[in-house]
Amino acid sequence: MHGRLKVRSSAEEAARKRKEQEQKAQKFRAGMGRILMKKVANELDQEMMDLTGRVLSSNPDIATLWNLRRRCIQEFTKEDKDNQTLFDKDLSFTEMCLQVNPKSYCAWHHRCWVLENAPSPNWQKEVDLCTKYLKLDERNFHCWDYRRYVVEKAKVSLEKELDFCTEKIQNNFSNYSSWHYRSKLLPVLHPNKLDPTRPISEEKLREELELVLTAAFTDPSDSSAWFYQRWLLGYSQPELDIAAFRLDIEQELAVISFTRPVNLKHKNVILTFDFDCQFSQGSNWQPISSDCSYDVTWVLQGFRTKLDDKQVVLVHFTDENAKSYTLEAHRQSETSLIAVKIPKFGQEFGDAVLDVLKTQLDSCLQLLEYEPDSKWTLLTAALLMKAIDRRFYHEDIITYLDKLQIVDPMRQGYYRDLTSRWSIENRLEQWIGENGIPNARLDLSGLKLERVCYEQYLSVAEEIDLGANMFTEGSLNKFGYFVFCKRLMLEKCFENGEKAESMVKQLCCDLKNLAVNS
Repeated sequence: MHGRLKVRSSAEEAARKRKEQEQKAQKFRAGMGRILMKKVANELDQEMMDLTGRVLSSNPDIATLWNLRRRCIQEFTKEDKDNQTLFDKDLSFTEMCLQVNPKSYCAWHHRCWVLENAPSPNWQKEVDLCTKYLKLDERNFHCWDYRRYVVEKAKVSLEKELDFCTEKIQNNFSNYSSWHYRSKLLPVLHPNKLDPTRPISEEKLREELELVLTAAFTDPSDSSAWFYQRWLLGYSQPELDIAAFRLDIEQELAVISFTRPVNLKHKNVILTFDFDCQFSQGSNWQPISSDCSYDVTWVLQGFRTKLDDKQVVLVHFTDENAKSYTLEAHRQSETSLIAVKIPKFGQEFGDAVLDVLKTQLDSCLQLLEYEPDSKWTLLTAALLMKAIDRRFYHEDIITYLDKLQIVDPMRQGYYRDLTSRWSIENRLEQWIGENGIPNARLDLSGLKLERVCYEQYLSVAEEIDLGANMFTEGSLNKFGYFVFCKRLMLEKCFENGEKAESMVKQLCCDLKNLAVNS
């Protein structure tokens, strides 16, 4: 028995831990009680610094105590504003707290405050500290965020930061923060001068796509590189623009739609037309969603005006930031105008980039032969097909999205939503044509749609066929955007047919001359 360690029983171990926790809680309550007494008495002295230090050294996430330390430092510096030693001590203390919890929001924030208020902050030292911390944990997004802040203060070149990102990515491809930082640096270092709406130049885009391919195929199950590739392919929120406009004097009805929600009633917003009318003021227009200030579609009813002899009328819109947009509306009849700006459903790439994308698609297809259920490879193949030629590959894209619903059932809703969105994009392009004057009938039937997307474009359609889809009751609110619709076809388009169709009729009863065929 000699020389053997005594092993505590489970009951003894639990009792020991309970006693330790009680002692810690006692000390914490005593320390916090004393701190709060001194706070009430406004005693911002060295004892307050010591007390807050003891508590924060074990739990650095108490924002109130950091606030008290800042007040103490401000009090101390009233007598000696150039006391750099005081700030250096608190920087050292903050570093100690970050060793306890490297992801403490409060500690990182306090460090920023100390440096901003110190008489002689050493910003380069902070950059070096970040480098050190990111060696210990290269995915600490708090440290990455702090690094962006101190790099700007230290005037470190963006080229050096890009090299640092590359090094971190090469060490470990699964580094979301590094990929994200890269997406912020590249548009500044390698802007696309030919097309400002594109994030980076074509030449740099080719290089980045090759880097992503290496990362993604090293570990196909890791999502970080796949997400970065989606950014490179331009899958982001569309730029603000006028989407559609329609005017009918006989119906005393007008509608204007935008690619993103706007507030036509904002004091800085200007909406004008180059013909004599009395409804240019945004205050006369009403959003489709009456309970919102911002909407993609705005309607004007009950007005009187006349059209001159112009065949093309310009619609001018100036947003809150004084940026202007124009749309050409074409004469449809003696009393009506219509225009739809051809949507931009993705980036247009040059031949060199398309060659790289085709190579990546081939690689994805080869990988799928070995790993047919790789969800990231399936999704990326669909995204690449859409970037290369969304019309040609449309059926293959939908097939991949259908398979993803089986392979990745936790995200079925996301894949169904992509199916709805991309299917509508395909039909909208056919409906609008190349001249921006849409056909009378918009066919959205048989697309497995669960909801209506791009409702701003549907606001000017006269006839909409939504038959043979899978709409739910929750999607009915978008039907109110069919402002100019005179005939709505709903045959077999709802999971709960009779109930949903009766709700559609009730919802659309205020739209003029609407016929609902179910």
